[in-house]
Amino acid sequence: MNESYEGASSATAYPRATASKGRIGAILISDGGVPKRGIAEARIDAAGLHGDRQRHTAFHGGPTRAVCVYACELIKALQAEGHPIEPGAIGENITLAGIDWEHMVPGRQLALGADVRLELTSFAVPCRQIAGAFRDGGYDRVSQTRHPGWSRLYARVMSGGCVRVGDPVWLLDAPEQLSLRLGADSDT
Repeated sequence: MNESYEGASSATAYPRATASKGRIGAILISDGGVPKRGIAEARIDAAGLHGDRQRHTAFHGGPTRAVCVYACELIKALQAEGHPIEPGAIGENITLAGIDWEHMVPGRQLALGADVRLELTSFAVPCRQIAGAFRDGGYDRVSQTRHPGWSRLYARVMSGGCVRVGDPVWLLDAPEQLSLRLGADSDT
């Protein structure tokens, strides 16, 4: 049976995640560049978070890079290594707490709050603009190539809506797992 996640509106009953459930730790925007500043809530549409701008649109923003996500736990781990990183310092729009980051890979989908759904599209390549968040400017610390599992991820917006700090987040089943499970549950 296809179960909905708690808190979903009747119009957006998403499949329940099997990998992990967490919450939004921070929502971050800027007029361009870093650091991004925290806000309590934001509307998200296909272009990303309302009120957020990118300085270098050749590398940031656009439909496949509309939202950048990162883990609260990774920020804390980087701080423990001595890096002066804070939420928003490396350009992420949303920090997530309690999500199994090793399952965060392109192709997976996230449900945020009651209405927003994102599809992870790519690992974010770090640039020198975020060097200030790292001891000795070592921004490659969040490079997927050099340090797998420590990268931010970009996402496309599958369905928009409003999100708030503290809203629940679900890492949804991989699409191929969903189709197999849903097919097995059908009456055909």
